Amino acid sequence: MSDEVDRQLEVMADGADQFLGRDELRPRLEKALREKRPLRVKLGMDPSAPDLHLGHTVVLGKLRRFQELGHVPIFLIGDFTARIGDPSGRKKTRPALEEDAVKKNAQTYVDQVAKILDIDGAEIRFNSEWTDALSPTDWVRLCSHSTVARLLERDDFAKRYAAGESISVHEFLYPFVQAYDSVVLEADVELGGTDQTFNLLMGREVQRAYGQLPQAVITHPLLVGLDGTEKMSKSLGNTVEILAPAEEMYGKIMRISDTLMCDWFDLLAAGEWGDLASARADAGKGSGDPFALKHEIASRVVARFHDSAAADSARRHFEQVVQRRETPDDVPELEVAAEGGGVGLLDLLRGQLGVASNSEARRLVAQGAVQIDGERVDDPTIRLEPGGPYLVKAGKRRFARIRVV
Repeated sequence: MSDEVDRQLEVMADGADQFLGRDELRPRLEKALREKRPLRVKLGMDPSAPDLHLGHTVVLGKLRRFQELGHVPIFLIGDFTARIGDPSGRKKTRPALEEDAVKKNAQTYVDQVAKILDIDGAEIRFNSEWTDALSPTDWVRLCSHSTVARLLERDDFAKRYAAGESISVHEFLYPFVQAYDSVVLEADVELGGTDQTFNLLMGREVQRAYGQLPQAVITHPLLVGLDGTEKMSKSLGNTVEILAPAEEMYGKIMRISDTLMCDWFDLLAAGEWGDLASARADAGKGSGDPFALKHEIASRVVARFHDSAAADSARRHFEQVVQRRETPDDVPELEVAAEGGGVGLLDLLRGQLGVASNSEARRLVAQGAVQIDGERVDDPTIRLEPGGPYLVKAGKRRFARIRVV
């Protein structure tokens, strides 16, 4: 029994930044194994955006490892807390989401989480189940378990207060609600990123106040986004979404720096990729073949969220289009109606090649990143005459054969 407890605690600690309450968890784990009663392991995420990204999967991967150990993973969708707005790491008050937007985003979460967890063996909960039912007296009791001074110890609140930045009263409610979730769910363990440490520790305090044993807290480092500096965040546009097409996902991962690659390896391996440990160690020392390792990471991440065939296809596409600068084999052929004797290049780039805006299209032209039939285009105002097909390229990865009719 002792050996199994040690083994499980090591799995729980693997890759973590902090494992708070580990000594307290040990006897609970021993008892749980004796009684064949799994631990209850909570991970909450607010549906503030419709798509989960690789940063979310760091803690989701740990939740899956708890499930593999035989414990109950509880994935909590914070449909109530999303309406407050998590102040963690924020320099100003976060806009609260409307209820309809929260519901729309939440609808996608279960399907996405199913790519990582065995949903049939997990609890999927929404915290509006209990928070919407709290009476005013319940709220007063809940908020009585901490002080304003304690809340202002929180780093983001402290910095905003010292700088004279506003802190809305409703923001103080967020850690209380997250803590109360742990009470209702009777969590033995809660997972989160390092930016969630204050909220997770509040859960321990509030559980004690409600007569429960405090949860253990396991935090993981935050995955740095594609910009190489800030944490991966939808609002910063530096994400790799887990629902992204395989080729897009592969290409984004191949863009990261060698230094960032090592951090991504450590955070995304989730107990797998042991066969790459030697290559990872070499990359960390500045030796070996980091480009080959990056290919392996990209392939395995794509296979995790798509399948191995999609990963192989995405790799071939990257090698053909990016490395050898060849035209891909599967370029779509599109018909575009001519207006006024032709079609404008900016309209074409935006409408058929997926460029976000006219300004983005102009920027690509100015950078020499737009080609027609292999020739660089310098004039963003040109028009394609009826005929074709024209092979149009925008950037490194957008191709289309355009027939103007």
